Amino acid sequence: MFGMKSHDCHVFMQRLLPIALREFLPNRIWEPLTEISLFFKQLTSSSLTDEELRNLDEQIPVILCNLEKIFPPSFFDSMEHLLVHLAYKARIAGPVHYRWMYPPESLIDT
Repeated sequence: MFGMKSHDCHVFMQRLLPIALREFLPNRIWEPLTEISLFFKQLTSSSLTDEELRNLDEQIPVILCNLEKIFPPSFFDSMEHLLVHLAYKARIAGPVHYRWMYPPESLIDT
């Protein structure tokens, strides 16, 4: 899995990872990983309502707590905490696809 750009990782995490891991992981591990994938899938959809964003804002702390039950404490740093603010930021600034870096990244020849 070399040479993946951020959009490739984005698609892999949202769409392929939950399907690929379902058969190999117990439900107590698979469900929180799928929930975080669905969180990002909903957050980056092209149409968002205020109610959906408020639901995402309420769900993400629960999702992170479920992930903390699986992964060791050393896995969690400030980056995982930033997920708590993403739904609010989308509510303030609008849909994510207007602000992401995939178009400029595709112009870079790497």
